[in-house]
Amino acid sequence: MKKINLFAGILFVLSGAAGSVNAQNGMNVLKLKSAKDMLAVFKFTGNDRLLIAGHRGGMVKGFPENSIATFENTLKHTPAFFEIDPRLTKDSVMVLMHDATLDRTTTGKGKLSDYTYAELKNFRLKDAEGNVTDFSIPTLAEVIEWARGKTILNLDHKDVPLKMTAALIRRHRAEAFVMKTVHSPEEALFYLKENKNSMFSAFIKNKQEFHSYEKAGVPFTQLIAYIGPHVKPDNQELYTLLNKKGAMCMISSASSYDKLKTAEERKAAYKSIAKDGASIIESDYPIELAEAVDEFIKKDTPKQRFFGKK
Repeated sequence: MKKINLFAGILFVLSGAAGSVNAQNGMNVLKLKSAKDMLAVFKFTGNDRLLIAGHRGGMVKGFPENSIATFENTLKHTPAFFEIDPRLTKDSVMVLMHDATLDRTTTGKGKLSDYTYAELKNFRLKDAEGNVTDFSIPTLAEVIEWARGKTILNLDHKDVPLKMTAALIRRHRAEAFVMKTVHSPEEALFYLKENKNSMFSAFIKNKQEFHSYEKAGVPFTQLIAYIGPHVKPDNQELYTLLNKKGAMCMISSASSYDKLKTAEERKAAYKSIAKDGASIIESDYPIELAEAVDEFIKKDTPKQRFFGKK
């Protein structure tokens, strides 16, 4: 009898371990059915889940920025949405590439805009350490279709005309999970004319910029406010102004604290952002960030209904 119980116990432990591995292999997803769902995820209520944004998807060895493989790897570890960088090829195909040139992130050379999409398919992406991967440059259309039912995309504004971006989102019926970075109230108003339910990531780094969006009549419940890359005393005034209007505030550590040399230093910095009052933290290291701020991520918020596994 003891041998049978021991055997059963071993099976139980093994099955539990397998379940744990399978859970890790699954993806954390955002379950959005409409543009109103996306607006609800980002509306500041005072009882919100701290959100993680992967800058260009994230930077992990073997996984290049602005690639589907990287997005999937991040989602295996944490729920997140992604800031990505659409650019135009010579034949006007929208692809993902942060730099105007190919040299840093691909095996190609020179300006991206000098190549057709067919020519770009001959190149391979590099990871952050310069290692060549098997991954190729994705089109924005491919990434949008991949993201459906999984996450939210935040499209940075590089060289793609606003009209082309709006048309692509409309063509793919992606209003429920694609938001746009805007650098001025005028850009936001353009998108609102195209779609009244448009969601934005807006640069609002000071009180004057806040008032410019207020004066233009851009709904604050349809934007997240990027207030800068640092924890500083001035942030408190912006938190008060923007949160009162229903807007979440984002601090991006990509150009600041992500540059710290050690994981421990970065962890302390990420915690300081959460303590400062940001509702959203953006990072080149979203997996590391999520682990560092786990204690600040509420699981009992009503918004939890938008989070799931796939």
